[in-house]
Amino acid sequence: MKAVEILRPGPLFTVQDRGRPGHASIGVGRSGAADLRSHDAANRLVGNTVDAATLEATMGGVQVRMQGSVVAAVTGASGSITVNGIAVAMYNTLYLSDGDQLSVATPTSGLRSYIAARGGFDVAMVLGSRSTDTMSGLGPAPLTEGDVLAIGDAQSHWPATELAPPPDRTGHLEVSVNLGPRQDWFTSEALHVLASQIWTATIDSNRVGVKLDGRTPLERARTEELLSEGMVPGALQVPPNGKPVLFLADHPVTGGYPVIAVVRDTDLPSIGQLRPGDSIRFRVH
Repeated sequence: MKAVEILRPGPLFTVQDRGRPGHASIGVGRSGAADLRSHDAANRLVGNTVDAATLEATMGGVQVRMQGSVVAAVTGASGSITVNGIAVAMYNTLYLSDGDQLSVATPTSGLRSYIAARGGFDVAMVLGSRSTDTMSGLGPAPLTEGDVLAIGDAQSHWPATELAPPPDRTGHLEVSVNLGPRQDWFTSEALHVLASQIWTATIDSNRVGVKLDGRTPLERARTEELLSEGMVPGALQVPPNGKPVLFLADHPVTGGYPVIAVVRDTDLPSIGQLRPGDSIRFRVH
């Protein structure tokens, strides 16, 4: 049986796939990879089916050992990866032997790295997904030293490419947002500040959402309580302090603060790579 043994899990190491959509009515969010673009790229590089699970590392610091011969790939945050101490390329198909040790260092830019193995990681499915949801606790627990993950049979045709170009990351991000549904709860000045001000990701961010800080808070025109309503990935929810929270994969399915805007789906993978101190600007449409 092919498997991967966790030697060092880093700050947060979880199993992720494309999530469990369609369960918001029972209080379960989608979850899944925070950077779906990098997750999908890793699976393509090893020839997996679209629903295969990968491993998501936050801030690197990961080391795993192969049990059997494994075809693997590492994508996502930019940084050093090695096999048995020898540098290898990211976004590249890797052919590993029994006992080989794959290490992912702390990234130089970006936040999350994805490790794929041909066949995917075979953990128990919960509501149709193998994803770890850090908010609800559904799915497998975050990985720890000594865990052994079996490799499954989620194989497709061999990869369309053995080398994929990594995205450029500079530590400054511009993303598109659509205003609403509650932009009328904010002053006209707040709408101007949302688009003109540079925001900074804070250290309190996680898979639930990115907490943003800026020189000028977003001022509300209405101060009454808002009934809880549904939330989606990319929602910019604004608490009373006027500093928005940008919801990610493990976001709550409902929220009681007004949402001033929603990030477009195409930009969400880039949000998943924001690290504390990175800056972001919103293009309002």
